[in-house]
Amino acid sequence: MKPSNLITKIFLDSGDVNETKEIIKLLGFLDGQTTNPTLIAKNPAAQKRLEEGNKFTAEEIMLFYEGVVKKVSNLIPEGSVSVEVYADKNSTAEDLLKQGKDMFAWIPNAHIKYPITKAALEAAELSIAEGLRVNMTLCFNQEQAATVYAATRGAKKGGVFVSPFVGRLDDKGKNGMDLIKNIVRMYKMGDGHSEVLSASIRNLDHFLYTLQLGCDIATAPFKVLKEWAEAGMPVPGDEYGYQTNLESIPYQEISLEKPWQEYNIGHEMTDAGIDRFASDWNNLIA
Repeated sequence: MKPSNLITKIFLDSGDVNETKEIIKLLGFLDGQTTNPTLIAKNPAAQKRLEEGNKFTAEEIMLFYEGVVKKVSNLIPEGSVSVEVYADKNSTAEDLLKQGKDMFAWIPNAHIKYPITKAALEAAELSIAEGLRVNMTLCFNQEQAATVYAATRGAKKGGVFVSPFVGRLDDKGKNGMDLIKNIVRMYKMGDGHSEVLSASIRNLDHFLYTLQLGCDIATAPFKVLKEWAEAGMPVPGDEYGYQTNLESIPYQEISLEKPWQEYNIGHEMTDAGIDRFASDWNNLIA
């Protein structure tokens, strides 16, 4: 049963339908699920094919991804399912938009994941104009989140997510949870059309602090949601203190009102994330 004082939506970060079923049993609810090329590559059926030396064709892997997403969607028809396009440094806005439109047609409750690049922001702007929902991923600083807000003006609430990656910032010695806190604060100056989705959650403390901050959405792997369920699904109040020795990320005063093209969106960790997702996807294909 969902805690009565929980305001954050809870998503599972997984490409495995069996985990979806198990989490729904453990929690009694699930508000959505996020997927990406790496998670699909970790799907047990995909892993089994690779172990047998039977890689996918490009068409087969897309059909496989679609099949996984449809099963998840059927389990949470009222929720959101994020589906990620294939992107690399050569991807154009036109290519990304075509993928996004194709994937959006797979299920009635899709959010299309685009990385925060110039081409993908152009695709996102066009996607919103055409009625698609988007999840802008691989966010590593506040300015990227401001850009997402600006590029998606006019979207309905619930139509835009921005996904800051906590754990990967922690890996670099930065307090990734500070970025969540800073974007939540910055977005309070806006109209609410773009929601913060705390991603790359590695542990229960990341998850609990996300809840305490009142973040719109938390997506977490199976092990973290299982741990939360086994702890009684606590929703921490002001007494909760997030402890870390990592370097803090200061809040920046950034306007949400500029044209999105005027923001500086470049970030080496976004580039590295795109490369990693592309590599994991390409490793599935013969």
